[in-house]
Amino acid sequence: MSYSAPFAGLKVIDLCQGVAGPYCSMLLAQHGANVIKVEPRGEGDWSRTLGSLHGHHTPMSMVCNIGKRSVTLDLQTEAGRAVLWKLLEGADMFLEGFRPSVIGRLGFGYEAVRAREPRLLYLSVSGFGQRGPLAERPAMDPVLQAYVGMMHSNRMDDGTPQRIPIIIADMATGLYAFQALSAALYGRRDETQGAFFDINLMQSAAAIQAVNILTQDLDPPPRPPGTLTAGVHPTSDGWIQIAPAMNRDWIKLCEVLGIPEVGTRPEFQTPKLRNENSQAMYAIIRPLIAKYTTEQMAKMLNDARLMNSPVNSYPQFMAQPQVQEMGTLQWLEQPGVAKPVVIPAIPGIPRRTSGEPKALSPTKGQHTMEVLMENGYTAAQVEDLIAQGIVGG
Repeated sequence: MSYSAPFAGLKVIDLCQGVAGPYCSMLLAQHGANVIKVEPRGEGDWSRTLGSLHGHHTPMSMVCNIGKRSVTLDLQTEAGRAVLWKLLEGADMFLEGFRPSVIGRLGFGYEAVRAREPRLLYLSVSGFGQRGPLAERPAMDPVLQAYVGMMHSNRMDDGTPQRIPIIIADMATGLYAFQALSAALYGRRDETQGAFFDINLMQSAAAIQAVNILTQDLDPPPRPPGTLTAGVHPTSDGWIQIAPAMNRDWIKLCEVLGIPEVGTRPEFQTPKLRNENSQAMYAIIRPLIAKYTTEQMAKMLNDARLMNSPVNSYPQFMAQPQVQEMGTLQWLEQPGVAKPVVIPAIPGIPRRTSGEPKALSPTKGQHTMEVLMENGYTAAQVEDLIAQGIVGG
């Protein structure tokens, strides 16, 4: 155990698929835990099929499973369930992402698992939670962005609700699940029993919007929220985000644009008023901003110490000197992929180098023999299970 691998020695059994649960267990693995990913036989984790295929992975499955070991197992059979019970012996955590009724039918509900492993931390990941009228409904990130109000508050100029084009509900769920389990490990030092955690996309997507939800409740906007004082504006060759947070910044922006008298006009005196009168404000400032290139506008704003950024594409972001100086990105070789893949470094842990176990994303069932032999099976017994179709080789 060390700062670089604080969870070394922990055994995690991960039945989750997709993004939220696997992203949580990936973080556990990157912090040193022994994460055994149990996938269904056949296609395996469905994230392996969602998107373009590179080697044995899609970008989604590659990112969410790096640093784990994979076993494929048929849980529809009694023999397959016996293997899972064997893997659970001595485990510290069990993660599952089935609909609430499914895991119980398989025989691995919380009470059943706790009876055998009383100190185990048990995480259930779902769309809407383990109880309530929507508990059994399947849901993915786009559905939750619509359900929790995220899309309603993220609108185009014509009012059309927009999905945020990253899987933010899933990623937030993975992060909240990771922090809950990490804190629970600390608390478990003085506990004789484990604990159950219901972490779902609905509550996570709400929690990450806490400021927006409270703001709208206390101060309902006259129209759907989302307009900042200045926002994103076209330049002569691109786009720039301008974020004058304080009233004094708004006044300074007007000075930069050569219209100091606009900064003190009554209809623009406060953020609320500027939001209510945003179209009139845009009609004044946008033609002035559009006279300049993005680089020119950014220099003017930087000289005035006003927060701004060019709207970068991903390649433009990757080429930024600040990104390179901070080691924000890492290029890791993966089996079956023609070139090293770029994966953002995880804040707070050491950067990975190609070839080390924590830098590799497993192929489906890659570690079946290795993991089962570590858990009491002989090579002959594993070969027999493979021949029966219980596990995958």
